[in-house]
Amino acid sequence: MVDTARRNADVEGVEGGIGLTALLVAASRAIETHRHDSLARDVYAEHFVRAAPASADWPVRIQQAPDGDANPLWGRFARYFGLRTRVLDDFLLQAVHAGAPRQVVLLGAGLDSRAFRLDWPSGCVIFEIDKPGVLDFKHDVLGGLSATSKAARVPIPIDLRADWVTALTDAGFDTAAPSVWLAEGLLFYLPITAETYLIDTVDQLSTRGSALAYEVKLEKDLLEYRDSSLYTSTEQQLGIDLLNLFDGGPRPDSAGDLQGKGWSTSVHTPFDFTRRHGRGPLPEPNDALEGNRWVFANKSRH
Repeated sequence: MVDTARRNADVEGVEGGIGLTALLVAASRAIETHRHDSLARDVYAEHFVRAAPASADWPVRIQQAPDGDANPLWGRFARYFGLRTRVLDDFLLQAVHAGAPRQVVLLGAGLDSRAFRLDWPSGCVIFEIDKPGVLDFKHDVLGGLSATSKAARVPIPIDLRADWVTALTDAGFDTAAPSVWLAEGLLFYLPITAETYLIDTVDQLSTRGSALAYEVKLEKDLLEYRDSSLYTSTEQQLGIDLLNLFDGGPRPDSAGDLQGKGWSTSVHTPFDFTRRHGRGPLPEPNDALEGNRWVFANKSRH
């Protein structure tokens, strides 16, 4: 099954730059899936990794990584992505099960397989927005596996720098109905104007009862962490220079902006959830994760 998916996979969009980081996260989810104490399971993740020539020889089990958990990339960093997956899984499922939202929008969806692996309530629609090459690659791999989504899934192949709002509404998104939004591992790469536009647009498209989760970095100078083991190991082992991909400009106060628009927000460090779940990264010296924040926002129903 993997061989079929690999032969048919269109790797355009995931073979370099930011697209390659989607494979990094998929490999991390695969490693997490095979752990005896996994926080999140994604049986599709390793198939994405194996289907792309750039990542075909990457580890998908911690036992395959040099030095195992002591490896900064496949140990600590992969654990981070496993934790992030679990926390955002919980957020999405809680939002759709506890409230009115039945439409979920994944901004920069990448190789997200949540439409296939989470238990969605009846009537849910998952909109996945990303570049055509990324979604084509995902379609080919999942098609080769005969994967079946657990909710209505609507891929929207468009760059977020283009008119994705029109594409989303044309695809059936209802601006009058509550929605749940996720920007996972996206805003790092956007300049301040693009992040501000995205947050403002989500607010404009969201009626009361909607929810949003996203991830940001708060460092004023990312280069202060250029010698962090997470960054150096990612570049040395995979050739991915994350600092070169991240936008180095100042970040907007998006959580504060949302509060000013009537949203309630909570801001957490990843370490908050490490302590809650008992697994994941904890702070260390010269820590590239020090400035990472996970933001959760809800638009009041009243």
